[in-house]
Amino acid sequence: MLSTLFAAADWVSPAVDYHAIAPEIIVAVGICVVLLADLFIADRSKWLLSTVAGFTLLGAFIPVLTLGLSDEGTRSLFDGRYVIDDFSIVLKGLFLLSAYVIVLLSTTHIEEGDYYQGEYWVLMLSSILGMLMMTSSRDLVSIFVALEFLSIPAYMLAAWRKRDAKSNEAGVKYFLLGVFASAVLLYGMSLLYGVANSTLLSDLASEMSGQLTSIRVLAVVFVVVGFAFKVSAVPFHTWAPDTYEGAPTPVTAFLSVASKAAGFVALVTVLYVAVPGASDVWQPLIWVLAALTMTVGNVMALRQTNIVRMLAYSSIAQGGFILMPLAVAAEGNSSAAVLRSVVTYLIVYAATNLGMFGIILAVSRKTRSGEVASFGGLFSYAPGIGALATIFLASLAGIPPLGGWIGKFSAFQAVLEAGTTWGYVLAVIGAVNSVIAFGYYGNVMREMWMRPVPNGDTSAIATPAPIKLALGITGLATLALGILPGVALHFGDIAVFSSAFGG
Repeated sequence: MLSTLFAAADWVSPAVDYHAIAPEIIVAVGICVVLLADLFIADRSKWLLSTVAGFTLLGAFIPVLTLGLSDEGTRSLFDGRYVIDDFSIVLKGLFLLSAYVIVLLSTTHIEEGDYYQGEYWVLMLSSILGMLMMTSSRDLVSIFVALEFLSIPAYMLAAWRKRDAKSNEAGVKYFLLGVFASAVLLYGMSLLYGVANSTLLSDLASEMSGQLTSIRVLAVVFVVVGFAFKVSAVPFHTWAPDTYEGAPTPVTAFLSVASKAAGFVALVTVLYVAVPGASDVWQPLIWVLAALTMTVGNVMALRQTNIVRMLAYSSIAQGGFILMPLAVAAEGNSSAAVLRSVVTYLIVYAATNLGMFGIILAVSRKTRSGEVASFGGLFSYAPGIGALATIFLASLAGIPPLGGWIGKFSAFQAVLEAGTTWGYVLAVIGAVNSVIAFGYYGNVMREMWMRPVPNGDTSAIATPAPIKLALGITGLATLALGILPGVALHFGDIAVFSSAFGG
């Protein structure tokens, strides 16, 4: 009976390229292994779960390498709704390596915090799986599913310290504003579907290339605003400072790097693939968001005395620099340069910011404080950590020859190459903000190098091996990307050479 029905319907099983989706499969299997192992492993052996999570991410990175070295080019699955191209491969690698560093930062923190370890790693890996899906999604439905897949575990991770009022506040604020952002985004997507009668991004591009009606303008605005919440762009940033301060420090590092990068990946995908013809709508909007985000983020960071809260506003300001080239993405032949600058900036920012959070974890183990003043005299009793902290802070400020300078250089280059008046104005705003940013980064450096040690405690900092390894990886990456800027630019160029993005 069933065979007759299938034959009558001319049933064809969809072809699946398992090599193309191998990273996602490995992470999904890792989630199941951690979940099951947590049920049977004794409490004294829970440290094995972090090891499983780490090896899962490294294992998923292997097919990313093989896909990158393959000559088969772009792989399209599910009628073009899931695409594995140069852009997605580079971003998958970035997410997996960033997540591995976050696992290293989390291991000791979670073990010593008397938390539920198995659930932590399941949520972390689930969010990473959503990020991997996001890089390849070329359909409104798959983009939204991937966005929620990465966001919902992050809401719970932000409130991980359930007996801490600040952590509970962080989780609730993140959840409520995140849900509101998702509703705004989903409404914009529903309007796009109503216009094109399709959720496939390539179909949307053909429908949105004509005359812009009021409903099309409204759809684009709602989608951009929805993603602006996800990347904590001003004025949709209000959740970020409290969430970053209240969440466990490794989770804050995760939100500020991996989660933010995933939001930018989704935004870039929609702008480049779905609504490039509506640039008259989203380009001015991105321009305003970039200018506000840089300025407000930097000015507010100057006033902070808590270093995590300072880095929260720093992360907001850095997001403004990433938005800056997108404000000229449709001008002339600048689209490829803009995409390259965004990918380059994300790579450099991930290495530097994760390293700085590693420093905070190491120092706070001794000082039990998150205040900037607790870094007083750091170089006098921990010269290695002090030197690394200086490298990371100087890189965030964009000082050569550290990695941050090539990220900012590529962003300014993309804006200036557009050759528009508004591009030049935005570049001037960015330059002024770069100077302002050095004020609060330099203040932390002054504390470490010139201020006395608080309470005169010059005892050594006992840094666990996983944090040492994370600091070594991020420190070398920050130095290498700055001294050899061609490495970061090379990966940016690879991401551009993608048919889906018109590279």
